[in-house]
Amino acid sequence: MAKDTTPKTVSFVLPFFNEQGNVGKFFEHLLAVLTTLNAYRFELILVDDGSEDATLRELRRLCQSFPAEGPITAHLVSFTRNFGKEIAMTAGLDISSGDAVVIMDTDLQHPPESIPAFLAQWETGEKLVIGQRTNRKTDTLLYRFFAETFHSLHNRLSNLNLPRGTGDFRLVDRQIVSQLVTLRERQRFLRGLFAWLGYEPCIVQYEVQSRHRGRSSYNHWRSWNLALEGITSFSTVPIRLWTYLGLVVSIAGFGYGFYVVILTLLYGAKTPGYASLMSLVLLIGGLNLIGLGMMGEYIGRIHAEVKDRPIYVIETHETF
Repeated sequence: MAKDTTPKTVSFVLPFFNEQGNVGKFFEHLLAVLTTLNAYRFELILVDDGSEDATLRELRRLCQSFPAEGPITAHLVSFTRNFGKEIAMTAGLDISSGDAVVIMDTDLQHPPESIPAFLAQWETGEKLVIGQRTNRKTDTLLYRFFAETFHSLHNRLSNLNLPRGTGDFRLVDRQIVSQLVTLRERQRFLRGLFAWLGYEPCIVQYEVQSRHRGRSSYNHWRSWNLALEGITSFSTVPIRLWTYLGLVVSIAGFGYGFYVVILTLLYGAKTPGYASLMSLVLLIGGLNLIGLGMMGEYIGRIHAEVKDRPIYVIETHETF
């Protein structure tokens, strides 16, 4: 039987949000790497996540510069509004058709120069290759603490393992992509979904680079919401903890009440302690509100799922 000489296709899922200042430099680095990989064809899926600057115009200009008969096919997708990075990556995965898919940020913190190492591992049979940071020099101390705390909590509270120092930078085999795109939940945490599928990751280390220009749109508030999404999407332990906490507080309350009754019967004395009583009331009231908030997080996710709205809305989809 003749050997199939058709080159493999590698898709790239590239989300953009207000990256006008980084588009040119990012593609300069990416294309410099791709031109050295002559054994492959490439499919670039550029997802503009409702940018408010000239990102879409810059992307269109770059796509129009690709040779018609070259090894690169580009899809330029524009959302009607900002749906978020997780949704932008989901749309890219839905559209992708390559034998493998690379997901990476487009601010140059994920170095395109690491792509050959990813492909080398894939060619040996690895189906999930994940980039692992060797440093966090571009992050603040607060963000480092937050990231470490999130990974510890997520891995303890769920039955999934997110390797430390990893993010969205990864190469995924078509087999995994085909399975992941069948998971259509609205509240999405892709790193968790990839881990849920159960494939053993292969780790490739890389050094985080500084953003070429501008500041990340992924601020501490968005990071907090993503972490909350990740934990509540894959674990019911937080809400179960409130059951145990409620049991402990109830037992303590009954015990204190029994103590007051016995003290009154034995000594006929009024029990002093207005300040301590108010402290207990405020403590229990605060715990109740936190518990209600935790329940609200889960109920809100159920509400979002049962509405069954589309995950994203595409305004334009151009092919070059």
